[in-house]
Amino acid sequence: MPLIQVSSSAEVGAPPSIVYGLIADYRVGHPSILPPKYFQNLRVEEGGVGAGTRISFDMRLGRLWRLQAYVTEPESGRQLCEHYPDTGMVTTFTVDPANDGRHSLVTITTCSTKPGLPGWFEHWLMPRYLRPIFAAELQQLDGVARARLAGPPPG
Repeated sequence: MPLIQVSSSAEVGAPPSIVYGLIADYRVGHPSILPPKYFQNLRVEEGGVGAGTRISFDMRLGRLWRLQAYVTEPESGRQLCEHYPDTGMVTTFTVDPANDGRHSLVTITTCSTKPGLPGWFEHWLMPRYLRPIFAAELQQLDGVARARLAGPPPG
């Protein structure tokens, strides 16, 4: 089966501990980084932070898709994976230090293997759909992480 992989990376203006904390928190942090144009109705089915969390959500990829995922942490504090059993896809969030640890380099990668004609269509379509979604999510993550770093507004 051919491996189909789509990745996007960006520097986020906050340290890895803040950034990873946002990504791993599916009750408050993660929903705040999802662009509403693409993601809706995130529900925590089990857990809520990091490994062992189970979620469901709607994602707009041409049409609205209802997805379920379970979360693992191959490298706690650095790498978190969402596994989608209905599609066989896996999305990985990797957070590495950047700028002497003051910022983070975040990479979002989705992988899939599908044989035959469906695999060919996925190979052709996945990058076209996912790259703009990843770019929007990384941009939103940067804004939320910078705001979290700055703390609450005065007053």
